[in-house]
Amino acid sequence: KSMIIFLPLLFIWVLLSNSIQLTFGCERTSAEFKINRQKIIINNLMKKSINRDQAILILNNMLSNKSLIIHSYSVALVMEYYGKKLNENEEIYYITGLLHDADYEKYPNDHPNIIVNKLKEINEQEIAYAISCHYSKWGIEVKNKLDKYLLACDELTGFIVACTKVRPNGISDLKPKSVKKSLKKKSFAASVDRNEIIKGIDLIDYDLDDHISNIINVLKANAEFLELKS
Repeated sequence: KSMIIFLPLLFIWVLLSNSIQLTFGCERTSAEFKINRQKIIINNLMKKSINRDQAILILNNMLSNKSLIIHSYSVALVMEYYGKKLNENEEIYYITGLLHDADYEKYPNDHPNIIVNKLKEINEQEIAYAISCHYSKWGIEVKNKLDKYLLACDELTGFIVACTKVRPNGISDLKPKSVKKSLKKKSFAASVDRNEIIKGIDLIDYDLDDHISNIINVLKANAEFLELKS
């Protein structure tokens, strides 16, 4: 009798054991599948370049200061112009200009490391590097046109915007001559590093008057969007 009772119990135990193993195996397979799928999604995202809308989202999440936002868009538009003029990737030039100061408001002491690291995390190495060297005193070598033009456009664009604010007609009748005259006044827009502007001109091997004129034209064409006096 004990044998008769034992055999069915053994059979039930084997069935339960196999069922538990099967369930555990399915759960493990399902978990592994989810992990592998997440890796695939992340890898695919890493292969894709950041687009303009995504860059704007990053900017909006990091900046709230209106002057910095206008400066970011101003440099972005100037960089976009030069990207087109140089037959380079206009989108990359625009995004580089847009995000170059994205961490300055919240992390002034760690600028530009915060935004540079964020860009590296999403595999935007080219943009990250250009931003990491857009001020020569940081001591990071500029390597390509993107690096050089960001450095050459940043300070000068900010300075030209400052010039528009003290003129009766704003940017509408601003000329390179007036900008150069203001550059000589050390008390005007004193935070703008004049040496950095000269460094930028040397890097891109451009005539200062022509570079100023190009920036003025870009800003003038986008005066309403940038809320510039005109």
